[in-house]
Amino acid sequence: MMASGRRASTIAFGNVFVEDGHQGTDFDYLLANPPFGVNWKASEYTVRSEHEELGFAGRFGAGLPRIDDGSLLFLQHMLTKMKPVSASGEGGSRIAVIFNGSPMYTGGAGSGDSDIRRWIVENDWLEAVVALPGQLFHSTGISTYLWVLSNRKQAQRRGHVLLLNAQDQYQRMRRSIGSKRNYITSDQIAEITGLYLDTLSADPAQQPDDRVRVVTTRELMYQRVTIDRPLRLRYELSEEVLARLAESRRMQKTRDPAALVAALRPLVGSTWTNGQEAVTALRRAVTSAGLSWPRGKVFDTAVRKAVGVRDAEGEPQRIGDAYEPDPELREVVHLPLQVDPSNHLRREVHPTNPDAWIDDSRTRVGCEIPSALFYRPELAGEFELLRNLARMETTRVHPPQSGQEQEDGADRPKHLREQDLHEADSAVELPDAPEDGGALTLCSGGMLVGRPGNWRLLPQGFGEAAASLFVLQPLRSSGQSLCEWLNSREDNGQYPSARDLLDTHVPVGLVTDSEVESLLETVQDGRRALRTTMSGILPNVFGSGERDVKGVRNEIRAAAHEAGLIGELVRPLDDPIARAEWSFPHHAAALSRRYRVSTHPAERKDGLLKLGEGLARVLGVLALTQLAASNGFSQNLRKQFRTGATFGTWLWLLDRLEAGGIAPRIQQLGTVHDRGNARALLGHIKDFRNTSHHAHGVRASHQLAEEVERLEPHVLRAISAVSWLSGTHWDWVERCEYLDEGSYRIVGLRLRGSHPSWEPFERSSTQPLRPDRIYVDSAPYGAPVDLWPFAVVSLCEECRTRELFLLNEVLDDQLTLRSLEEHSLEITYSPPE
Repeated sequence: MMASGRRASTIAFGNVFVEDGHQGTDFDYLLANPPFGVNWKASEYTVRSEHEELGFAGRFGAGLPRIDDGSLLFLQHMLTKMKPVSASGEGGSRIAVIFNGSPMYTGGAGSGDSDIRRWIVENDWLEAVVALPGQLFHSTGISTYLWVLSNRKQAQRRGHVLLLNAQDQYQRMRRSIGSKRNYITSDQIAEITGLYLDTLSADPAQQPDDRVRVVTTRELMYQRVTIDRPLRLRYELSEEVLARLAESRRMQKTRDPAALVAALRPLVGSTWTNGQEAVTALRRAVTSAGLSWPRGKVFDTAVRKAVGVRDAEGEPQRIGDAYEPDPELREVVHLPLQVDPSNHLRREVHPTNPDAWIDDSRTRVGCEIPSALFYRPELAGEFELLRNLARMETTRVHPPQSGQEQEDGADRPKHLREQDLHEADSAVELPDAPEDGGALTLCSGGMLVGRPGNWRLLPQGFGEAAASLFVLQPLRSSGQSLCEWLNSREDNGQYPSARDLLDTHVPVGLVTDSEVESLLETVQDGRRALRTTMSGILPNVFGSGERDVKGVRNEIRAAAHEAGLIGELVRPLDDPIARAEWSFPHHAAALSRRYRVSTHPAERKDGLLKLGEGLARVLGVLALTQLAASNGFSQNLRKQFRTGATFGTWLWLLDRLEAGGIAPRIQQLGTVHDRGNARALLGHIKDFRNTSHHAHGVRASHQLAEEVERLEPHVLRAISAVSWLSGTHWDWVERCEYLDEGSYRIVGLRLRGSHPSWEPFERSSTQPLRPDRIYVDSAPYGAPVDLWPFAVVSLCEECRTRELFLLNEVLDDQLTLRSLEEHSLEITYSPPE
């Protein structure tokens, strides 16, 4: 703020929860990025006192959120700083604040969090919520949301809230900074802002883009309704029940507990359908033994509950004139405000449970902004909710408390922890559930276990275990595709409710396809093999068996050096430029390296533009090969190279291949207009080059740096869109050796990535290949593709080294090819008869 010319005196220091540094001051605009999930326990006394004593005359009148997240306290503080709106419509304020997902939906109806949200929504201050990309901050990778609030909404926007999904508007950073792996480019900011403003000016009933959803304020409200069913019991006296009755507090208060228990023992094994009959029979047994039955209804009730066993067909229990509710059968449902709970009870509950009723004393109105409202289908096709494809397992076990014996001699359940989820292949490998732990959910082979972004389909024969994670039973497939889909859902750092999880949208056609299931099992096998291989790298240094301390120290030093080397090798994998430099065809890989090592803004801009054209050139040569193979190297194709190949030439060839409906032998070449839209990205790079190169005057360094900042995201996205190029080896065949019918050995050279030296290779082939030709290995899609005469390897007369030349110019039957070193090669080409 001081750097932008603001007075330092306007900055107030201190804890905003405890002291209002700008008391009595209103503002036109308020911007904030408060810390996520800040605990306000240290300020609780002051905050609670202000809430209770001042109410809405203070800052926290709407309510107090849970103690471990003060986000909504920050927001209430900001709302009190809004300027009032006069009767003429003058005044008012706007607020923009960034939160994580928690303030949107954490806290059920009646909680402080929900009440604060309800207060904001009922006052119609919430204008919009924008879902931002994840991994924007260096300290956390969780999803974040931008809230926009105003007390001067436009008339047509009143009663409505704009929800904008901008989670795909980001560019991957070439190098991470802590948890920050993404950033939003200036072009993307402009697109988000434009979409926001377009929606604000449009009719709320119209949504200009599938990333936008406009909801009414009432749609963010709901009613939490409690549905009870009567407690039904049958009655039986077993050894276990008798032991529990003997240890009960009511029995221990009698004159002679042991004698009473002994008098009841002959009835072990007896059952009754009526509670009064059970008590009468027990009383009779006691009096027959010459003992007195303890007086009072309290003792009778305690005995009835002790011998009572839940039974769906049993006797309904009463408290006075009303049924006694069964807590285990209690169901809590969330209904929209416009739904009459009694109608819901009649239509949805009574057909299967006619004795159910609504406990009106527990009904609460809540408010939340579910993250599901931001959902937009990533795939074409039919989607269903997860609840239709999997059942949430709810069978719970309670590990015995310390000192308590396990019942019936049963083993303590095996505990499937999150750290064991992808490591254990059998429940036998798991530790026992801890003593004094909470209730766990049972799981076994064939079930999905995990949490958002981290799921596993337990293998068949896994055995039985218990977990504190979600457990799902697939209903319409083996679950492999469903597991893959759930793992693709972004983990926003928040643990959702079961209701939110079951509301996840799932592409039903894919997750129930048996072929997809089989293919994904193969993928999973590959992942397991990779994990096994990686587990042997940098093993625990104390597990080597070395007993000499000096030897252990030496091993630790060696491991540290090896770890540093591995870090240097792995770190570039996060950089698309470095990946292209390592693995793309040479004419793109070498240009990737040139950009990576460039430093001056002018050099970096030129490197990006050349890299973009290099990608287009590689794709264009492949497209030209397919076009010529289908219709010959026609005059129309030759005409494009009459004055030399340009950026536009290569893009024209890609468009021609698409327009001709030709199915390329390299199948991925047919996706350049689809997956990531590489063609559009390359077109943008070409247009950028034409515009900036034709600009008048000399560009200052900061202007060039700004151009690099705008251009780099498009080049990075283009690289990602054609990542399949890393699997297309350009092999120069030196000789083809016959081995047997349908079996050949291919010997030759290839350029690997950006390295200028040719590496020898040797591989088998099922068909002969012509020597002195460049072939692109299209496996696993089909046979190798011959690039002659559009790509040729020759010994350069100028530098006396072997170089790769690509087509540049055509004049009649003379073809001029050019290498990256700007050396030329002329060949004569006569079309085949």
